[in-house]
Amino acid sequence: MCAVNVVSHTSRHDLASLRAAVLGPLRAEVPAMEAALAAPPTRGRRSTPAEAARAEPGPPGRAAAGPAAGPATEDPARAAKRELGAGYLQSLARGLTVLRALGTPGEGEEGGGARHGRTLTAVAETTGLPRATARRSLLTLVELGYAEYAAADGRAFRPLPRVLELGYAPLGDRSFTELAQPHMRELVRTVHESASLAVLDGDDIRYVARVPTVRIMSVNITIGTRFPAYATSMGRVLLAGLDPGERAAYLAGLDPTPLTRHTVTALPELARVLERTGRDGYALVDEELEEGLRSLAVPVRGADRQVVAALNIATHAGRGSAAAAVEELLPALRTAAARIEADLATASAHHPLGAGERVGA
Repeated sequence: MCAVNVVSHTSRHDLASLRAAVLGPLRAEVPAMEAALAAPPTRGRRSTPAEAARAEPGPPGRAAAGPAAGPATEDPARAAKRELGAGYLQSLARGLTVLRALGTPGEGEEGGGARHGRTLTAVAETTGLPRATARRSLLTLVELGYAEYAAADGRAFRPLPRVLELGYAPLGDRSFTELAQPHMRELVRTVHESASLAVLDGDDIRYVARVPTVRIMSVNITIGTRFPAYATSMGRVLLAGLDPGERAAYLAGLDPTPLTRHTVTALPELARVLERTGRDGYALVDEELEEGLRSLAVPVRGADRQVVAALNIATHAGRGSAAAAVEELLPALRTAAARIEADLATASAHHPLGAGERVGA
């Protein structure tokens, strides 16, 4: 089914010493791996042999017995086709939906979809597709090498490693900012305000990505622009993400200067602001960095749920109240951050994006 290996640098082992050091422990682990792969998942009620014979098709060439059952819900691809028209490729959408369903356990399956296969009925119920449509997609995936029959009787299907070609390798080669940019552009299209991404760099924030609309600051912000963390929404989100000891050390060494008449510079008040930011999950800065500038920021977390960056929207302070800005902009901002986090988690699973390597690079 697969292979497992141990890799060592030649400065540590030659062939003989590597074999002597690791072959025994490696072989000792294999039975536990095989047992884990072979263990059946906990499932719900199994179909009787008669039900299975009526319900499931065999390999290509074997006709399915009995009438095809309709989908539990409307085919989502058909609904999207009605909305988007000729530009929407319905057959591709259905095939990708079926492929996703192969790795999605149904009720009571506990991950069994990928290991032990999913039946046609389960795939059709998960996707909302007609059984005939789901079957054509499954047989196509088998023919192209993205899926296989999970058993000789052809009644269940499971994905093959070739599915990794569809996304993991290309996504793993993309930088953190490349992952974030499409979601930032969509955020700007939604709220019609500029969006930026920054990381903490010493006592400052450093801009690593930006999608502008209309310039509203006197300074021209570019990639690499730095501002004091204490006076910015992104800085406060990043500082709130530090552990308490690091945050206390930052405040102890801080000598803040007022950048506008609104800038918070009293250390006790700044400490309370950072605590509130951590509790609320966002920071609002109103004319503290520059007169007329209002900024709202949320954290972006890595796969380990640690704050690795901050995402913000900047708007003019004269456009309504601060409370109205939060109500209007925060949902879209959080949605964009969640989508960046999802892509970051997927990419990190294939190729870790460390703070020093990719985030902010």
